[in-house]
Amino acid sequence: MEARLVSRERVYLFDTTLRDGAQTQGVDFSVHDKTTMARALDALGIDYVEGGWPGANPTDSAFFAEAPRLERARLTAFGMTRRPGRSAENDPGLTAVLAAGTKAICLVGKTWDFHVATALGVSREENLDLIGSSLAAVVKRGAEALFDAEHFFDGYKADPGYALACLDAAVAGGARWVVLCDTNGGTLPEEVERIVGEAMRRVPAGRLAIHAHDDTGNAVANALAALRAGCRQIQGSLNGLGERCGNTNLVTVIPTLMLKAGYRDRYEIGVTPEALKGLTRASRLLDELLTRSPNRHAPYVGASAFAHKGGLHASAVAKDPTTYEHVPPESVGNVRQILVSDQAGRSNILAQLAGVGIDLAPDDARIGRLLSEVKEREFRGYTYDGADASFELLARRALGQVPEYFRVNSYRALVERRINAKGEEITLAEATVKVTVDGQLLMSVAEGNGPVSALDAALRKDLGKFSRFLEDLRLVDFRVRILNQGTGAVTRVMVESMDGRDRSWFTVGVSTNIVDASFQALYDAIVYKLYRDGAPAGEG
Repeated sequence: MEARLVSRERVYLFDTTLRDGAQTQGVDFSVHDKTTMARALDALGIDYVEGGWPGANPTDSAFFAEAPRLERARLTAFGMTRRPGRSAENDPGLTAVLAAGTKAICLVGKTWDFHVATALGVSREENLDLIGSSLAAVVKRGAEALFDAEHFFDGYKADPGYALACLDAAVAGGARWVVLCDTNGGTLPEEVERIVGEAMRRVPAGRLAIHAHDDTGNAVANALAALRAGCRQIQGSLNGLGERCGNTNLVTVIPTLMLKAGYRDRYEIGVTPEALKGLTRASRLLDELLTRSPNRHAPYVGASAFAHKGGLHASAVAKDPTTYEHVPPESVGNVRQILVSDQAGRSNILAQLAGVGIDLAPDDARIGRLLSEVKEREFRGYTYDGADASFELLARRALGQVPEYFRVNSYRALVERRINAKGEEITLAEATVKVTVDGQLLMSVAEGNGPVSALDAALRKDLGKFSRFLEDLRLVDFRVRILNQGTGAVTRVMVESMDGRDRSWFTVGVSTNIVDASFQALYDAIVYKLYRDGAPAGEG
C-alpha cells in the first residue's frame, strides 16, 4: 500500500533585524553591517529582509541607495502610511519609501482607536482612508504591499469592530500581507490564537502575518499560536533583537518549524536542511558584528545548548545522545559538548573541514590534534564561528598544506599627536615592517589613519614576488572586543578583507596587545589571499 503524500502549507519568514532590531539599546548598525547581515539572511533562506526606513536617517538612506543584490529574499523598505492632510504623492516620508525601489514595501498604520484620536488626531474614517490609499500607492508603484497593523491586539480588545475594519481597509488597498502586531508585547498565546481566529474571518486565507514582541517572554509562543490559528507569515529578528525585550527570535522559530513534529509535517519554509546547518554561524556572526557576547544558553545555537556536564547521566549521553538532546546539534550547525570527554566537537570539526573542501576520515588522528588546538585557542579567546578564513588556514597548516610565503621578522607601530604648520592638532600613525621573502630581507614603512591602517599598508607595501597578488586586496572592516577587564585584558580583533573578485573573508587575532591582535588578523588575511589565488611558495 502506497504512503499518501501530505501537502504541506508554505509559511513565509520576514526578518526585521536591520530595522526593528536596530531599535535595541546599544545596537547601532553601519551600512556595511546591514549589507553583511542582509546577505547572510538571504543565504539562510529568509523570504523577506526588511532593510530599514529610507529617508528616516542617513544610514538607512545610504543602505538603500546601494542596496545589496539578494539571490532569493525580497528586500523590503519600511515606512508609515501617509500623513493626514497630505496625499500619497505629496507626503515626503511616503515618497522616499516608494522611491527606494524595493520589491516589497511594508507600511505601518494605526488600528487602535485610542491612537487614532490621540496620536493622529483624525476621525476613525479618515484613518481608514490613510491605510487604504497608502497601500494603493505601493501597489501602483509595482511593489508587494504589506501592512503592519500597529497595536492590533490592543485595538481589538478595545474595539474589535474598528480594529477589524482597519484590516478590511488594508485588504481593499491591495495589501498582500496584513501583519497583526503585538506592539507592546503584552498579549498571551491563548489570546493571540483566539484573536487571530477572528481576524481570519475578515482577511483572505494565506494573507495574515504575526509580529510579536517579547515583553512577557512569549514572542515565540505567540508566533506559533498565530501560525496554528491561520497566519502564514512570521516576522521576527535574529537572536530576538528589538526594542525593550526584543522580538520573536527567528533563530528559535526556524528550527522549531523544521525539526519538531506537528510543525515539520504540516508546514514548509524557505530554509533548506543544508542551510539550517548555518543557523548557529549566522546567529554568532550578528553578535560578532555588534561586538556582543553570544548567549551561551540560547536555544539551538548557544554554546551550552548541547553541553552535558559530567554527572549521573554522562554515560547515558555517550551511549545515546538523543536521550538528553531534543534535536541533533549538527542539524543547526552546533556541536555537542560532553564536558568530561575529549571527543566533544569532533563531528563539528569534520563538518567545518568539509565546508572548506577538506575531506578526512572520521578516525584520522589529525582530527584530534586539530580539535585540541582549536579548543586551546578558544580558551585563549579565539573564535572561528565568524572567522572562516582563519579556521581554514589553521586546519590546512595542521595538514601541511599552507607554505610559508614570507616570514615576518619584526614590526613596529607609532602614533604621534602634534601641531602642524597650520596650528591644527593632528594624529599620525606610522608603521615599519621587516619581512623575509625568498631569503631576502625587505623593510617597508607606511603611514595610515591609525596604527592598524599603517600596519596594513606597510605589510603589503613590498612583499617581493607576492605583491602582485595583493594589488586588489583591501581592508573593509575592523572590529575589536575586550574579552575581560583589568590591566591584563585580552583583546580579540576581527578583520574583514575583500578583493577585486568581490570575495570577502574574515580573520581573527587575539592578544593582550590590540596592535598585536590586529597584526595577527592582517597576516592571516594576506596569507589566505595568497593561498586562494595559488601564489607560489617562498624559497627559504
